[in-house]
Amino acid sequence: MKSIFINIKELIGILPPEVRRLEGAEMSRVGSISGAYLTVADGAITGFGEMGGCAGVAGMGGCPCLEDYDEVVDASGCILMPSFCDSHSHIVYAGSREGEFRDKIEGLSYEEIAARGGGILNSADLLHETSEDELYRQSLVRVREMMAKGSGTIEIKSGYGLSVEDELKMLRVIRRIRESVPALIRATFLGAHAVGRAYTGRRREYVDLVCGEMLPRVASEGLADFVDVFCDEGFFTPSDMDRILSVANSYGLAAKVHTDEIAVIGGMETALKHDALSVDHLERTSSEGISALKGRRTMPTMLPGSSFFLGLPYGRARDFIGAGLGLALASDYNPGSSPCGDMRFVMAQGCIRMRLTPEQAFNACTINGAYAMGVSDVCGSITVGKAANLILTVPLPSLAFIPYCYATPFIRTHYLKGEALGTA
Repeated sequence: MKSIFINIKELIGILPPEVRRLEGAEMSRVGSISGAYLTVADGAITGFGEMGGCAGVAGMGGCPCLEDYDEVVDASGCILMPSFCDSHSHIVYAGSREGEFRDKIEGLSYEEIAARGGGILNSADLLHETSEDELYRQSLVRVREMMAKGSGTIEIKSGYGLSVEDELKMLRVIRRIRESVPALIRATFLGAHAVGRAYTGRRREYVDLVCGEMLPRVASEGLADFVDVFCDEGFFTPSDMDRILSVANSYGLAAKVHTDEIAVIGGMETALKHDALSVDHLERTSSEGISALKGRRTMPTMLPGSSFFLGLPYGRARDFIGAGLGLALASDYNPGSSPCGDMRFVMAQGCIRMRLTPEQAFNACTINGAYAMGVSDVCGSITVGKAANLILTVPLPSLAFIPYCYATPFIRTHYLKGEALGTA
């Protein structure tokens, strides 16, 4: 299948192939061409440029150039941009937790709900009672919702199993999703999301289970690309994380880490010791933590949906960029603290609540999100050879309109691997 997009008002997100992430001042720049064309073949971007540089196209009068393509898309007045890359989600779960939504309205904090045996443990109870087929059915609905809203690359974590068999069940569901949808899916094992109910008061024994039984099974069955730990007050300690990530490294599994959401307890330092690909949440990260990230491969990743839903502080996004660091934004789509997988809303919060420019927020939701999943060589920008994961907007005045008018439908067609999914 060969396609050509012509008369594109603005082609946005252009990067050379050697650029895998953007940092510091680079975050404020977005490569673009006004009055552009773009070509696709076999699911990949094959070329792009100014309309005047595409011989014969401007006339559109049955010219030989257009006849070479199976599909010609007239994008007059529209923006063409890379799909969103959502590097942090928990969308394999059963049921919902709207009862806890009421608790939050009544004033209970996330930590208080967890301390009463709710939160993650409630999701684990529901998941245990749900068959693998039903869990797959429910989760696939959410994946399709995310794709309809413009996400083309999605990281999905386990972490609502909290037992050997239920964690494996979750990871098998993620594998089935990967095989079922055109979006690029990455799987993360998060057995250390909370201490399983059967191990209440015996955190060290639960860590033994993660290291001695869960990780060997996950690795032997090839079910995960990454390993994550929720290292924060009331959950797992830096020592716990150090042990888990050491075992993960022995199996060749890279780290992606939750830290600095509730309190600063040393998770950042331990994550950097293990050369984590990303450190996520960072609502409480100190100036020392920001400095520690300089010169590292680790991508700081913030989850504004969680701050919005829980009433937490928003991360110091501008300080990270001002220090010369990159930044990714992700949805944290999950039933308890961020029940939304709309990356356009994430981009808007980046601008409205974190004071990022539209260009910075765009880069955080595309190329840097791809980097935080280890796939920025294959997606996240307009680059020849990358997957043709593309959002064609309705006619829009500019990139800034996307986060500015954040509830107005903006997707005309979402393409994954060059194939149209339909409108949002």
